[in-house]
Amino acid sequence: MLFPASLALAALLAGCTHTTPPAADTREADATAIRQLEADWLKAYQAKDADKITSFYADDGSVFNTDMPIATGKADILTLYKKEVADKNFSVTFPPSDKVVVAKSGDMAYTTGTYTATYTKAKKAVSEKGKYVEVYMKQPDGSWKDVADISNPNSPPVPEKKKPASARSRRK
Repeated sequence: MLFPASLALAALLAGCTHTTPPAADTREADATAIRQLEADWLKAYQAKDADKITSFYADDGSVFNTDMPIATGKADILTLYKKEVADKNFSVTFPPSDKVVVAKSGDMAYTTGTYTATYTKAKKAVSEKGKYVEVYMKQPDGSWKDVADISNPNSPPVPEKKKPASARSRRK
């Protein structure tokens, strides 16, 4: 009598367990948010706003640029960008990311793409084309912050071409 009662109780309890439904798949919305974040980040670069550029990084984020030490933490990253934006030749452009991948868990993502940068090297304006990988972590408030900014050039920078004289100045 004890065995059938135990079996019935086990079956009853098994039927009463609650399973947590799977979390909603937010990857498409997250990818859209990251694309917007990168568009806003580009505006900060174009404005040469070091504080705004730095705001896209997590507190413990890192920047891995070629030929320079790793900058980790917002203070180091801000120092890096204050120096870069002070360069009269500094500019960065990048089209929307080639690829935005959000983890199924929804807490991590990465993007890849290309960039063009202009800056001063050896007292001359140079231009560099390269590629990047950005690694993002979703923050407790639902926003995305960059935790690893990795970029490298396709080849050594080349001297920036001088701007042609305007049509008016050529007529003189």
